[in-house]
Amino acid sequence: MLMLTREDVQLGCHAADWRGALAQAAAALVDAGRVSAEYGEGLLAREAQSSTYLGKGIAIPHGTPESRRHVRSTGVRVLQFPEGVSWHDGSRVNLLVTIAAQSDEHLDILRQLTHVLDREGVAESLARATSPDEVIATLSRQPVTAKLDAQTLCLGLPVKDRWELALAAAARLRHAGCVDAGFVATIAGQPPVSLGQGLWLVVGTSGVRAPALALATPDKPLRDEAGDVAGVFCLAAQGEAHRSLLERLDGLLAHGEGARLLGLSAEAVLSRLAGESAQAQTARVRLLNAHGLHARPAQALVQVAREQTLPVRVRLLEGNGEAVSTTSLSKVLGLGARRGQTLVFSAEGEGAAQAVSALVDAVRGGLGEPVTPLNEASESVPVPLAPRKEPAAAPPVDEPLTAVPAAPGIAIAPAYVLRPPEFRYAERAQDAARERSRLDKALLGARQQLSAMVQRTVGNEVAQIMSIHLEMLGDPALKDPALEAIGEGASAEAGWWRSVETAARAQESLADRLLAERAADLRDVGRRVLGLLCGVELPTPPEHPYILVAEDVGPSDVARLDTALVRGLVTAKGGATSHSAILARALGIAAVAGAGEAVLALVSGVELIVDGELGRVVHAPSPTRRERTERRIQEQETRRQAAHARRHEEARTQDGHRVEVAANLGSTAHAADAVERGAEGVGLLRTEFVFMAHPQEPDLATQIAEYSKAFDALAGRPLVARTLDVGGDKPLSYWPMPQEDNPFLGLRGIRLTLTRPEVLETQLRALLTAAGTRPVRIMFPMVKDLEEFRAGKALFDKVQAQVRAADVQLGVMIEVPSCALLAPTLAKEADFFSIGTNDLTQYTLAIDRGHPQLSAQSDALHPGVLQLIRMTVEAAHAEGRWVGVCGELGSDPQAVPVLVGLGVDELSVSSRRVPLVKARVRELTLSRARELARLALQQPTAAAVREALENA
Repeated sequence: MLMLTREDVQLGCHAADWRGALAQAAAALVDAGRVSAEYGEGLLAREAQSSTYLGKGIAIPHGTPESRRHVRSTGVRVLQFPEGVSWHDGSRVNLLVTIAAQSDEHLDILRQLTHVLDREGVAESLARATSPDEVIATLSRQPVTAKLDAQTLCLGLPVKDRWELALAAAARLRHAGCVDAGFVATIAGQPPVSLGQGLWLVVGTSGVRAPALALATPDKPLRDEAGDVAGVFCLAAQGEAHRSLLERLDGLLAHGEGARLLGLSAEAVLSRLAGESAQAQTARVRLLNAHGLHARPAQALVQVAREQTLPVRVRLLEGNGEAVSTTSLSKVLGLGARRGQTLVFSAEGEGAAQAVSALVDAVRGGLGEPVTPLNEASESVPVPLAPRKEPAAAPPVDEPLTAVPAAPGIAIAPAYVLRPPEFRYAERAQDAARERSRLDKALLGARQQLSAMVQRTVGNEVAQIMSIHLEMLGDPALKDPALEAIGEGASAEAGWWRSVETAARAQESLADRLLAERAADLRDVGRRVLGLLCGVELPTPPEHPYILVAEDVGPSDVARLDTALVRGLVTAKGGATSHSAILARALGIAAVAGAGEAVLALVSGVELIVDGELGRVVHAPSPTRRERTERRIQEQETRRQAAHARRHEEARTQDGHRVEVAANLGSTAHAADAVERGAEGVGLLRTEFVFMAHPQEPDLATQIAEYSKAFDALAGRPLVARTLDVGGDKPLSYWPMPQEDNPFLGLRGIRLTLTRPEVLETQLRALLTAAGTRPVRIMFPMVKDLEEFRAGKALFDKVQAQVRAADVQLGVMIEVPSCALLAPTLAKEADFFSIGTNDLTQYTLAIDRGHPQLSAQSDALHPGVLQLIRMTVEAAHAEGRWVGVCGELGSDPQAVPVLVGLGVDELSVSSRRVPLVKARVRELTLSRARELARLALQQPTAAAVREALENA
């Protein structure tokens, strides 16, 4: 991954020859403290092996494996030579991207640079650049890749006309995550345009998330009033990224292959769209190189290709289907092929078979590198589900089991214990015909199951997800490879799961986050069919209210919950700040986490009590306890109704102390709802949603329009916006991040945006412009000290001097312990603090909130965290600054008195919790809150804090 700062770029360099340029590059790395002086010899030795020239005026000098001992820290230095330098292979170089790598980090840089080489005029642009920012922008910009693969094909449909095919193709794009429902509606009102050869086209530009091309074909020759219909293409157009799709479509028509698409398999259709005619000689080969098709093996492949008597093209079977010339190094590198993926070579004409065979043999031979065979058991066909260990004994009846409070509320309902099934089957089978029949029967059964679920859940999110699964089930790209594997001797189970896992891994490798998330859906579909093949019944939630008990529940699982039936959630693992807990709070489901393995031994159907406020689970409660709990639930409902009735009133303690209560928002679309629920403003707007909703960086106008929605809905109430907070743990597809051992301690928040100041500057300008005369509070995330705040503030001051927003404050999000410890210095320059207790807890306790064993101990009521909050508040108030809490702690009923007592001025919580938090503040006096805060600070552990507060 190429991550550059201005200090990494040197402009206007001059050298008499390539050796002089290389010496300057080595000196730049030495001056930066990246390498010792001996590393320069490694650069020369590497050039002696083969040229590091990439193309388009760019070379990437890097040392040999032997010279890595001279590398002190991994880094990059970019040297611009405007007049150019004649390289030793005869190329003209304007830019040296010189790498000091302790292992194989340079391979990620190389993969990114190959995308740069595809753009026209890049050499001239880099040579003429007059600022480091121009060079960084050119090298770092990721291309938007248009999607055309087996997932965008729906073949052999029983339809009556081209209109139905157009809608089917649009629906396929929606199921693939490329477009939204608005796109489908646009296509529904658009007449398909004839392309000739029985092919038709519909095009849409609204509601496009990622450019893509879908094809729908009928199950038999079709003719309607307008003529023959062999298929309808549906194009999701966006910017210039879809042009390559149109070029491939044009190539198909030019070869007269259009009418022949009818009846072809998905693989054959993709082959034709890749420019491979029916007469083409093709061959597949798995790539065995440990680091994939990087520079050295790619160069070897290109050399073999250039020795052939006719052109050979290659495409990546798991990629977007585009075939490229094997004689173009940049194109071959741009495939990004990795170990285990399949290269498809094709050629036409006399000698085509020999040419294709020569390239296949070269790949099998390792392309100049030692290779090892793939271990199919571990690399290609993982065990579908690992065997479960036996759970501990069930907890005693009618005795409270202590867990971590995860989402407020109390529930009584039967337990539904979710246990993942185990699948046991033979890998091989003798009778291929029988195995094909078994697979067909299982696919039909799965289709019937899913169709019934869609009918039962019409109109809600579950129905939409099951509809997507239904589409996947009919995808030839899943069935065809399974049938091929069966023909080669695999059992129906092994062949099916191998196909599913291959498709899922291909999805996971996609840069687009939305598309990559489809891997989980593919595996869900796969397990459903596998269950039918193995005679294993998949767990099905009951159709009556229940409490879900599971080892852990991921965000996708929570999204599938039918909130009309789920009364509560109990997980054996996880903690109060795990993503499942956060989602449960947002959905209003009572939840506890970290209850331990014992809950997995519970029997489905037994009655449970879940107390999400105190963190208690009671198994088979007695009539007396049940009656007592029912009274509490009724009291809670009465309290909720009373809180709702007073939701628009201020939150004041009984002795008149006011605490503002605002809402945390993940989208501007929810701002109006927050106001209706009584929020006095937005205490945290997670602005990354604007960036994640687009396949490329949103421009100034897009951001202004999005932020304006929130300002309009707030009608003069303040909005606190957190600047872009992404990084290795939540990357953007068009801003890829390097693989980091611990992304939570890497390039995140302000650290990342300061490496691309133009991104941060655009966002600041958008926020200030959208605000106008309305109150806006902007805060930087992941600040560790005053230096980082000042760096961000310099950009802010520059933009504010031009925009002159009327009511603006600039603050710091307190998430890093050093920031809390240094609050007295920050408070002199920042206008406010907002404490993000989720990350502050994680960093203070050194516990990953998603850790399977430790996350239950990640409790923000830990006295260590409370001490940091106290220090922050005292430092801020000493300088006349205000302090908010925007983490999940702010909505914890036990924590609210402590936070008020510590002097927190604002609590920002999920919208649905606003009325209840206001009501909790009104129950207090400031003096009592201060007593409880002092009591909490005196405790040794988080558990002791909660116990002391419960008994106080």
